[in-house]
Amino acid sequence: MSNDVQQLFNSALQLNDQDRAELAGLLLGSLDEEPDADSQQAWGDEIARRLEELNSGSVKPVPWAEVRRRLSKNAG
Repeated sequence: MSNDVQQLFNSALQLNDQDRAELAGLLLGSLDEEPDADSQQAWGDEIARRLEELNSGSVKPVPWAEVRRRLSKNAG
């Protein structure tokens, strides 16, 4: 990792969770110049399916704090 990348990463760590997530999304989005039409449709279908599951109550969302706690527990 270059010094520039390390400095940017260290600066990004100072951002709040929402801003870091937005930055990550922007960086990932910058890697794909043209979205694949098939993948866009597949993601749209997946989002619709997950929303239906949430709306019907067949799945229960897990708060981010709980996910982080579980991941930390399993990583240790």
